Amino acid sequence: MTFHSRGLTAAHAAYGRKAAENADDEALFKELSDALAARDKQIGEFVAKANAEAKEHGAILTETKAALATLSADGVKLQARLLDVEQKLARRGGAPAGAEHVKSIGEQVTGSDLFKKSFPEGSGSQGKMRLQVKAVATITTGLNVQGGTFTGGGVGAGIVPEYRPGIITPPQRLMTIRNLIMPGTVGTNAIVYVAETGFQNNAAPVAETVRKPQSDITLEQRTATVKTMAHFFKVSKQALDDVAELQSYLNIRAVYGLLYVEEQEILLGDGTGQHLKGLIPSATVFNNALRKAQDTRIDTIRRAIAQVRIAEYAADAIVLNPQDWMEIELTKNDMGGYIWSNPTINNGKNLWGLPVVDTNAMPAGNFMVGALGMAAQIFDRQVATVEISTENEADFVQNLATIRCEERLAMAVYRPESFVYGPFTAPA
Repeated sequence: MTFHSRGLTAAHAAYGRKAAENADDEALFKELSDALAARDKQIGEFVAKANAEAKEHGAILTETKAALATLSADGVKLQARLLDVEQKLARRGGAPAGAEHVKSIGEQVTGSDLFKKSFPEGSGSQGKMRLQVKAVATITTGLNVQGGTFTGGGVGAGIVPEYRPGIITPPQRLMTIRNLIMPGTVGTNAIVYVAETGFQNNAAPVAETVRKPQSDITLEQRTATVKTMAHFFKVSKQALDDVAELQSYLNIRAVYGLLYVEEQEILLGDGTGQHLKGLIPSATVFNNALRKAQDTRIDTIRRAIAQVRIAEYAADAIVLNPQDWMEIELTKNDMGGYIWSNPTINNGKNLWGLPVVDTNAMPAGNFMVGALGMAAQIFDRQVATVEISTENEADFVQNLATIRCEERLAMAVYRPESFVYGPFTAPA
């Protein structure tokens, strides 16, 4: 920081005027403080007098009431003047008498030994000097108040948090398996269908008048029963009233919870109890005899496609775990080049001309390939429905609401031989 002597002389004079004003105001501050103390003492005396009068006469005398009113009004005026003087001192960097005085930059400069040495009083000399001035306090985002005492600059009280609207939702699985199979609806609690389980085909060329060969077909009646999936939330009525988006948020999460379990059931349900009979338990097992030494995941999937085709079906989709799909994309040749795709090109999710569906519902290390569009069908008896009620006794008494979400559906697997499931690694 650089100062010139002429500027400092003017600044010094201005500071002298400021110091004189501060001295006057500090004297006035003390005078007003003493006056307030005297006023408080007088009020105390008159309060004691009023109590005695009330005890002796049953009421406070008029003169005493008038004196207390006058003292109170004078006290208000004194408080206002005292506050005004205190604010003046604060604006000029002064402080009431008895408070610790913090030197301004001007005081630090003119009071330094370097200034006195460089510019002796009355010398009228010109020149310049450099002085390092230390900041009194660092302004931070905290309040900087300890034990009720201000300890330095702080803007914490002026900081208002910014709230973002809505509720942050955790990651949600993209449901894909239902889209691979046929949709349908049902108006009762079961689906009965007939499946061909055997066909003895004796068709052959025959000569004229010769008995024709007889073929046989075996049919079987099968039943797919409607299953119910459901869950519920308990929430206070006040929470629903006070948080505008809470009910719609819970509705969305409730439906997602059902769809999550539904996807697990479509793939893995074992058909017992209230479980659906899923695709994997119904699928044809991959024929290990088709494997060859050094087969990669890509080779294994191609052989499974062939198995479906040999069964007279045409595969229309491949289902993988995301980790296995990653390994396929990262497969390299002996030269270190990627086989499936160049990393800078988006080839989409497809392999051997078929779309790839990757989902965490598929167990890692396994695959499913097949004509899924004709393999099975889902029948909706009741789509996912959200209902809210406060009518049962416990909820009504406790001011609670029950949010229930449920669906009813059945699944029929028509052609198990049209899709194949198996591990990438050959069983021991």
